[in-house]
Amino acid sequence: MIPIYTQIQQGNRWLHQYQGKRPAFACVLGFTETGLLPQISAAGATAEDRRYTAIADAECLVNGIQPHPKYPLPPLTVGASPTLISRAIVEALDIPVYVFNAGLPTPPAISHIDLAGIPAQCVSTGKALPQETVEYLFAQGWHWGEVLAQTVSDSYLIIGECVVGGTTTALALLTGLRIAATNKVNSSHPQCNHQQKWEIVQAGLTQTDWYFQQTPLNPFGVVAAVGDPMQAVVAGMALSASRQVGVLLAGGTQMLAVYGLMQRLVRQGSRGSLEQVVVGTTRWVAEDITGDTVGLAKTLKEVPLLATGLSFATSHYPQLKAYEAGYVKEGVGAGGCAIASHLYLGWSQAQLLNTIEQLLQQYAQIH
Repeated sequence: MIPIYTQIQQGNRWLHQYQGKRPAFACVLGFTETGLLPQISAAGATAEDRRYTAIADAECLVNGIQPHPKYPLPPLTVGASPTLISRAIVEALDIPVYVFNAGLPTPPAISHIDLAGIPAQCVSTGKALPQETVEYLFAQGWHWGEVLAQTVSDSYLIIGECVVGGTTTALALLTGLRIAATNKVNSSHPQCNHQQKWEIVQAGLTQTDWYFQQTPLNPFGVVAAVGDPMQAVVAGMALSASRQVGVLLAGGTQMLAVYGLMQRLVRQGSRGSLEQVVVGTTRWVAEDITGDTVGLAKTLKEVPLLATGLSFATSHYPQLKAYEAGYVKEGVGAGGCAIASHLYLGWSQAQLLNTIEQLLQQYAQIH
């Protein structure tokens, strides 16, 4: 149920080490104005919906299905929010969840840890965030990585994210770090909008002096120019936690971009144990033929890429079957939480699907 696509030996070692262990789940929320651009993302039918996607997803993740949530899940063009997958699993496995606000236009209506970040401007400005904010958010991530590692002393930490437009900031970060990522990232669309993403990234990078001049490259400068607040937080949190426990970066190309940032920081003297870190996603991302997640992981060389074998092909719900047609694919740590269900309790495909469908039934009854 957990195929390994790259660095198979290291991935197997990691899975063996944490089999039967209950993890904790940190979900880092961020925002970039890139997510408001027309057609950039399917994580919300309109730009106004996408402004609230992260806080609605976080509310559902923590509270479950409620009759009158403060921020209802935004309508998607097709499919169902991946937070329903994550919620079903953390509820069934009793996984502790910690929500972090790395920089949102509106704070979540649930108990969360506010890191005093700010939303990022659009990638195309080349001035996404002030560099001092990026460095501050990295330090906050580092601190909380240490704190959370104490709560899972012999286990591992799942780190997920919710950033609408985040695969575009991922492409921008990777490109800024001189990592070849053109046509490799994914999207929430069934056909990845590579050309649109690339034009936005190029517009942002050409606004920056450092992109063509700076040696050695300043990783925080890249995030400041074309990144988002989640990237700095997760890089700090994962590096810090990896010194004590295992880390599962729960996501696809967004987390591969964070891993690329972590590699660069380690090469430039940051502490951290990259051999304790894996990236875990859904097979819809890993096997998406309109992107190249596996190729991107191979470009990064050291990272084991894992996926859950979860399938919705036999689901009774068209919202879930839409995943099999390439819609949504991943988000809010859905793939990582599914991997945890296989690792911790040895759940089969049938058990996992049944648990998710039960939650969707609750959701359908209320809506």
